[in-house]
Amino acid sequence: MLGIGRCLTILEGFYGPLPCPPVDPFRYLVWEILSLRTVPRKRDAALTALKHARALTPDSLGRAPQALLESAVGLAGPSRESRLQALRAGADLFRRAPELSGLIRGPLPGARRALKRFPQLGEDGARRLLLFASDHVIWPTDTRVDRVCRRLWTHPGADRSPRSSRGVQRRLTKELPATTAAFRRAFLYLFHHGSITCTERDPHCVVCPLRRDCPEGLRRIP
Repeated sequence: MLGIGRCLTILEGFYGPLPCPPVDPFRYLVWEILSLRTVPRKRDAALTALKHARALTPDSLGRAPQALLESAVGLAGPSRESRLQALRAGADLFRRAPELSGLIRGPLPGARRALKRFPQLGEDGARRLLLFASDHVIWPTDTRVDRVCRRLWTHPGADRSPRSSRGVQRRLTKELPATTAAFRRAFLYLFHHGSITCTERDPHCVVCPLRRDCPEGLRRIP
């Protein structure tokens, strides 16, 4: 069974360096909203358009013309209106509460309370923000990451195969060094692999660099 260390080394060699999400809490919120229901390529195109438009602070995004925002956010794919609504609401919260960034980067209990003001994040998005934008060593849950790990580690008849998000989380936190750098790297490559190659429907097993160690890949392409 492929360990997480070897898995990440293979993925890093296959995909090369991946851009890390923003470490600023507001910019990370934008990154998270643009990541929903799309692929990294489209998310990055939308983020680059907002950067070129100088609309990546709460004030500048709040002042940006609607047509400009619609054009930039539309590059992320579907759900443009819901993304715009979430971005406007997030920018408004940061403008009205400038202490939010400090609270999010502070001790975990206060950071969790601060993130409850952002219902658009949900519990999973809040955990991702805590890892990438506030340096908390906390494993975020994500359907794409869970899918990759379950396909790699679920063996028929094996009692210890992780069949749930909690099982995946337990195994990853056990195998990974307890540092933000290790957690970020693992999440980033597993998330990217689940978005690009190990997709929910019709995964691209024929080109997957992990196929020889993946029970699901070997089942699909012996």
